[in-house]
Amino acid sequence: MKTYGFIGLGLLGGSIAKAIKKADPDSYIMAYAPHRETVDTAQSEGIVDRPLSEIGADFKECDIVFLCAPVSVNNANLRALVPFIGEHTTITDIGSVKTSIHSVVRELGLEDRFIGGHPMAGTERIGYKNSRAGLLENAYYILTKTGKTQKERLTEYEELIKKISAIPLIVPFEQHDYITAAISHVPHVISASLVNLVKDSDSEDHLMKTVAAGGFKDITRISSSSPTMWNQICMTNSDNISELLSRYIDSLYDIKLAIDEHDEEKVSAFFESAREYRESFVSTSSGPIRQVYDLWVDIDDKPGNLARVATILSDHMINIKNIGITHNREYQNGALRIELHDKAGLDKSHEVLYQAGFTCYSRS
Repeated sequence: MKTYGFIGLGLLGGSIAKAIKKADPDSYIMAYAPHRETVDTAQSEGIVDRPLSEIGADFKECDIVFLCAPVSVNNANLRALVPFIGEHTTITDIGSVKTSIHSVVRELGLEDRFIGGHPMAGTERIGYKNSRAGLLENAYYILTKTGKTQKERLTEYEELIKKISAIPLIVPFEQHDYITAAISHVPHVISASLVNLVKDSDSEDHLMKTVAAGGFKDITRISSSSPTMWNQICMTNSDNISELLSRYIDSLYDIKLAIDEHDEEKVSAFFESAREYRESFVSTSSGPIRQVYDLWVDIDDKPGNLARVATILSDHMINIKNIGITHNREYQNGALRIELHDKAGLDKSHEVLYQAGFTCYSRS
């Protein structure tokens, strides 16, 4: 029987704990969180076997300890954990920035027993109450080893990641931070800047906000994420974010000049290059920006049609995350938008609504 410890039990920590318990019901899990009610709830659900009130000697029993707080808090928690790390214990984290904690690990002399971890999954909703075992399924789970990471520990950790249905991927921590800056951190900055651009440019009657949908909502959805978390990420991965933002600003200026000069060939090449590269993306695994499982349905504007769709899904035990009429359909088909929790729900919804005679659309 393996024993796992969690320091912090929010969305990702809770999801990992639930996935471990689902894959190995005999596993033993102990957890500490700043709010005691969190671990008490997890215990009542059968996920946590031993709720803890502090970072203390209990953690000496653990085979793996997960640091599941925000990046800077993980660093502080690791320092507090040092007196209670057993010789056999592997320490890991779930932060989206790795250089900072690797530096602390080196300082504390823990390089032989630390393996960085970053599950590339999430949602805009935070906290243990929104965690679920399926959040990690088919998601890349990046591992960052040190120069002294023991092979046996790494192999054991990889096997655990596979057991909870995620996909382990070993990457140097410096490269990890540059990659996540490009595909996650900078896009969040850009998304927020676009939202603020519209906010600052809108008229008094808020017409821009009223009609905003389609493409604009798609590319700015991630702006609903936690401002506190993104402030911290920008502070801990600032060099990579700044470098890539500079390159992005240069590219924006370049395309602005092409538009100013009505350079059709250059503007066309700009969009064609992006289209070709975007269509080459593999869509079977999760990335650091949450995947949305949307289904659009053609429905006539008649009383009862919306209720009929909802009833069909309910009768087939399909849990709807969100549902509503799409008023701006410039970039998509279907008047009714349904958001599901996962791909299984999306596929089943598409199947049962199609069988009921509805025309449905989804996209990768």
